[in-house]
Amino acid sequence: MKIAQIAPLYEPVPPPLYGGSERVVSWLTEELVRRGHQVTLFASGDSRTGARLVAPCSRALRLDPRRSDPIALHMIELAEAFERASEFDVLHCHVDYLAFPFGRFVATPQVHTLHGRLDFEHIARVLARFADAPLVSISDRQRAPLAHLDLNWIATVHHGLPVTDIPFQPNPRGDYLAFLGRISREKRPDLAIAIARRLGLPLRMAAKVDPADAQYFEEIRPLLDHPLIEFLGEIGDRDKWTLLGDALCLLFPIDWAEPFGLTMIEALACGTPVVARSCGSVPEVIRDGEVGSIADSIEDLVAAIKRIDVIDRARCRRYVEEHFSVGVMTDRYEAVYRKLVR
Repeated sequence: MKIAQIAPLYEPVPPPLYGGSERVVSWLTEELVRRGHQVTLFASGDSRTGARLVAPCSRALRLDPRRSDPIALHMIELAEAFERASEFDVLHCHVDYLAFPFGRFVATPQVHTLHGRLDFEHIARVLARFADAPLVSISDRQRAPLAHLDLNWIATVHHGLPVTDIPFQPNPRGDYLAFLGRISREKRPDLAIAIARRLGLPLRMAAKVDPADAQYFEEIRPLLDHPLIEFLGEIGDRDKWTLLGDALCLLFPIDWAEPFGLTMIEALACGTPVVARSCGSVPEVIRDGEVGSIADSIEDLVAAIKRIDVIDRARCRRYVEEHFSVGVMTDRYEAVYRKLVR
């Protein structure tokens, strides 16, 4: 099958540091290539792929000092992809609603994986206007804010990662908690810090700070000045697997409608249990009591961490292999492609 993967341009595919959507696009693209599909990846020029790469810009946008207009470059990317639509059996878009208008003018089947949160009024208005667009959600919970709309949902496809490339750590070498992601209000780094201090356990925090969150980071900065707290900033994959694998657990104390939460399955692949709040997709991804614990109050989260050693780390790894591997994800996307082509 000839497949076009259209990635966001904010990070390379795969990203060297932070970047969830582009990382998933990379895993999917490389697995499709491995299975013999002819894949063209539309992404930034600093991407690395076994597919044919078409780059509307030489460098990913977030770390490009030139600060190019992201909408303009995505328009160029989408124009090129859809002008060449007849070359493909399927167009798979990962740029949320930006591609919807282009789809009205081509006959080639297309599908749009929505990677972001959907609990905003403007999102609902756009999706209602393009209700015929074929959509894939990354969790069933992601769809909940749009339950009142009659949309063209084709499937839910959970993210999957290349488990065999991730080192399993059956016996953590560190006596610490891990926090991984962004320093933003909805991720609740303040709550993670409060939990660590309540337990008297070190907390290692690997997180990026977006310009939009700079003011909030100034609120958090004084909390980082504590002997139990170590702020690492953004880290790459090698350091990430070490951070997660050697941790007692991953703290995921979010306070928002998380569409999926890639960090959770990354930790589980290392064998590390997840302690999280029951927001967004968390109850869909984490089996409470089997691969981690779900609680809401600080007291209950602290209690869950105190008994975290009852979680079988080998079971955490098997759980990802069974439900959240790149093979499982690609099987489901292939089924979507076949459905669309038929």
